[in-house]
Amino acid sequence: MTPDPVPADVAAALSAAGLPPVVFFTDVDSTNDHALSLAELDAPEFTAVLADVQHAGRGRRGRTWFSPPGAGMYLSVVVRGGGLDAQLPLLTMAAGVAIADAVTSVSGLPVELKWPNDLVIGRPWRKLAGILCEASALGTAKAAVVVGIGVNLDRAAYPCEVADRATSLAAECDLPVARASLVAACLVQLRARVADLRANETIVVLDRWRALGRAGLNQAPVRWTDERGPCRGIAYGVDAGGALLVRRAGPVANPPEGESLERLIAGDVEWELLSRV
Repeated sequence: MTPDPVPADVAAALSAAGLPPVVFFTDVDSTNDHALSLAELDAPEFTAVLADVQHAGRGRRGRTWFSPPGAGMYLSVVVRGGGLDAQLPLLTMAAGVAIADAVTSVSGLPVELKWPNDLVIGRPWRKLAGILCEASALGTAKAAVVVGIGVNLDRAAYPCEVADRATSLAAECDLPVARASLVAACLVQLRARVADLRANETIVVLDRWRALGRAGLNQAPVRWTDERGPCRGIAYGVDAGGALLVRRAGPVANPPEGESLERLIAGDVEWELLSRV
């Protein structure tokens, strides 16, 4: 698939930030799929794929990511596994911090993070962006993770199942946010947070994530489903591995001091006082 010419405003913003050009498509099935293909072909780290529209964009757990033309920033970035080792599981959190700080830098919005990978704003939370990390050839010399980023830039007719929970930068800002500026800011911030992980400065990433996600931590009531069925409990934070720490409600809702909390490492969690359900 032959890339299209990079839009002039995007090229200018990247050049001003000292960044290399992106691989650009007017339309593509999935920027993540194309970035994964490039990773398998030894594309250098931070190779980025940008598109005007995706026809098969996806989010977590096989969901579709709504990607209409002109309404969003659809960007995927190759991060090489070398030097990350034990820090690799924190890449999603590092990406969340990077995108949140990038959005704030170009919009001024007081955005928050919802575990594990959503950028939200307001009360109840309205979703502005999502992140999907997908691995390629882990355990080999070609190991890579593609960080897929979808940010809602402009108002759109969202699918009915998400219409009451989604928003856009245009809907939240008094002034429009240029996609070119956001692309450059995201790439600058992502490079910085990956550098933190490689330097084993995981506490920098985790502390920033906790600050951005504080509304959903610190004894916030939550619901989730596991192999035992629907569950309710209290969220107490995220641990050093990025897992959400919860205390299950029920007969042991207040266990003895020192009893360990449960670690949620995947799945859907709803915040009862913050999410629109």
